[in-house]
Amino acid sequence: MKHLLPLLGLLCALPVAVLAQTNLATPEGSWAGKLQLPGASLRIVLHVKAAAAGAYTATLDSPDQGARGIPATRVVWQNDSLQLDVGSIGGAYAGKLNADSLLITGQWRQGGQALPLDLKKTDAAALDPKRPQQPGKPYPYRAEEVSYAGGAADVKLAGTLTLPEGKGPFPAVLLITGSGPQNRDEELMGHQPFLVLADYLTRRGIAVLRVDDRGVGGSTGDFGAATSRDFADDVLAGVQFLKSRKEINPKQIGLVGHSEGGLIAPMVSARSKDVAFVVLLAGPGTPGEAIIQQQTELILKANGMAAEGIAQSLVLQARMFEILRQEPDAARAEQQLTEAVQQATAAMTDAQQQASGLAGDGARTLAKRLNTPWFRFFLTYDPRPTLRQVKVPVLALNGEKDLQVPPKENLAAIAAALREGGNRQVQTQELPGLNHLFQTARTGAPSEYAQIEETFAPAALQQVGDWIARRVGK
Repeated sequence: MKHLLPLLGLLCALPVAVLAQTNLATPEGSWAGKLQLPGASLRIVLHVKAAAAGAYTATLDSPDQGARGIPATRVVWQNDSLQLDVGSIGGAYAGKLNADSLLITGQWRQGGQALPLDLKKTDAAALDPKRPQQPGKPYPYRAEEVSYAGGAADVKLAGTLTLPEGKGPFPAVLLITGSGPQNRDEELMGHQPFLVLADYLTRRGIAVLRVDDRGVGGSTGDFGAATSRDFADDVLAGVQFLKSRKEINPKQIGLVGHSEGGLIAPMVSARSKDVAFVVLLAGPGTPGEAIIQQQTELILKANGMAAEGIAQSLVLQARMFEILRQEPDAARAEQQLTEAVQQATAAMTDAQQQASGLAGDGARTLAKRLNTPWFRFFLTYDPRPTLRQVKVPVLALNGEKDLQVPPKENLAAIAAALREGGNRQVQTQELPGLNHLFQTARTGAPSEYAQIEETFAPAALQQVGDWIARRVGK
């Protein structure tokens, strides 16, 4: 529910193959620009280095998506023109260096789309965004790299366990990331919210385990084949790992889940008597289809789309969801989804198709993105029956400006389901002025996430820390 920006997606490394020709001018150095997407922009940074015999190598950064060092698989420099391919994400760039060698004017291509991308020569040291809450070493606590068996035979999970100074055993929490392939810090848009949260809680005497998702970072397994239920199995394995540590109080292990993690935490609590409490940060309380429909309408409105365009988008979305519900065969569903999008865009101008991200192969790209095990599961999953089975204390927080998991509907549904199941240890709160990432925000639109310096509002950190402290007697 966090990854709304369609172009760069899952980024992985491939070996670099380079072709180049020498020239008097040179593309060597760091180049920065912005890729304008429908309703958002992504900062792109290109690093070009000289190699042997006048050739060049290049890597690409997308700081707003937490992706760095993506290797170019082909680099060609000829007649002041630069061409490069980034095979791991299916992207390509072509541009022309201007007369003073300070600007490359060009175009980025990916997923059937062609978008303008001008890159200015820049100082690499000045590219990192300001993140004042980022904790720095040395930490006033112990940080240990750990690994353990996950929830499936091919899954080994890697993470970081932070332990307060002093004598244990300590209460502990396991942090559960949101949707999309996430590392242990839940890194996105240049922020590392789980690093900030873990630092805050550990300083307050609470041990924290944060883990790379299966198939991400140091963890093995196939992320693309997994659903929320599979991730719940991985969390159960994390609870067992914490129980095995002598530094941890086995009766004071809690779960803190953000976004999709707030869907997974109740699944685990309903299955395990080892979970002592649960914190839901922007967790869903209504079925996936309802959340996506609300999310789409709110974000398109925040991005300035007219009411007619929003209505058309929702009609197409409803048709695609109907196909996913009714057609279990993945190949047939992909074809039907592609045809539905092509029919909806047939009346659009080329400019409108480009703006919607559906030009070229965009229809099939969108069909593939929706036709996955994870999305199919999320679309039809209703969290309320599981919430009724949760009997431990629960804190559920949402930001008032959350456009991805709308606060009023979801907090109300969470509270009602828990109480229907007989749970009276429930606290819900809508935090003023905060967005889906619990940043202090102006509109709450995802396009703001990267521009906000704050990673995690101090008031929200304190709310979580105080509530947990009361549960564990700290």
